[in-house]
Amino acid sequence: MEKVLRIGTRDSQLAVWQATLVKDELAKQGIPAELVLIKSDGDIDLVTPLYAMGVQGVFTKTLDAALLSGRIDIAVHSMKDVPTQLAKGIVQSAVLKRANYKDLLVFHPDIHKRNIQFARTLFSHTATGDRVIEEKEWSLPISEDASNPAKPEKIFIATSSVRRIAQWKNQYPDSIIDNLRGNVNTRLRKLKESGWLGAIFAAAGLERIGLRPENSIELDWMLPAPAQGAIMIVCRENDREAKEKSFLLNDEATAICTKIERDYLKYLMGGCSTPISALAEIQNDKLYFKCNILSLDGKEKVETSFGGYSLNMAADLGITAAKEILLQGGDKIVASIRNAGK
Repeated sequence: MEKVLRIGTRDSQLAVWQATLVKDELAKQGIPAELVLIKSDGDIDLVTPLYAMGVQGVFTKTLDAALLSGRIDIAVHSMKDVPTQLAKGIVQSAVLKRANYKDLLVFHPDIHKRNIQFARTLFSHTATGDRVIEEKEWSLPISEDASNPAKPEKIFIATSSVRRIAQWKNQYPDSIIDNLRGNVNTRLRKLKESGWLGAIFAAAGLERIGLRPENSIELDWMLPAPAQGAIMIVCRENDREAKEKSFLLNDEATAICTKIERDYLKYLMGGCSTPISALAEIQNDKLYFKCNILSLDGKEKVETSFGGYSLNMAADLGITAAKEILLQGGDKIVASIRNAGK
């Protein structure tokens, strides 16, 4: 009888959905598997902002321990949550085909309907050349009663991501950013109970479990986290069987793009608690890459892009881009971020 592959996963709805996808895809290959649910430190502490938790590995280290102890055979992660330096003895064995990589602004469910179109126009504009709305022009009531609009004095947005905070503040410097932690369901509930205009989510997470609200927009101007929208499978370095079985699910194009993005992140800082964004895409067998780094307050921004590289010439593009960013002034931003963490 063939060995049943034990799949380790966090116990949130999204994490279980991702692990179940892996289980189902393995079944299509004739490989039996079962889920092993494990609660991570990042799921237990839902109050402390991620950037204050030493965020590298906060969602992965519990699964790493289960993997190294032999409790599970493979672990499934949202790839953007995985540190660029994997734990000793653990290796990447597959990357599934990438889903929607964009960030999503989900509006408060009680925002007045007549203002939704105005809000869509405001927040979906491109980052270059468009003015930032002035506070005196802002009017977005969160009541259906037009006689009592409850106009906010400031734009209140919620997210716990340092990257999203920096990019949002770069676009809308007068906004107030509140911390928002928890799994997808918890964050949607907190948004509903809040006085926020909206909250920022990864589109892929909401779409995968069928919870993307109608009153939401994709922030096309906001570059995603490296590897956002991708699912990674890891296993023990010396477990040849688990490595070979899970590699059957590997999507080469996604693996190439996410490697370039994570190389860029690793060369600059190495962690995901930084305002660093990157996106690699393959179009007509050519590789296109754009990336940036921002100061923590969003006031400083350095960005660059590369296009039209053949795939066999693009392997080191992430590192090349990181060096270019540093030469353009990114080195000062990196230094300021490191000093802020001391």
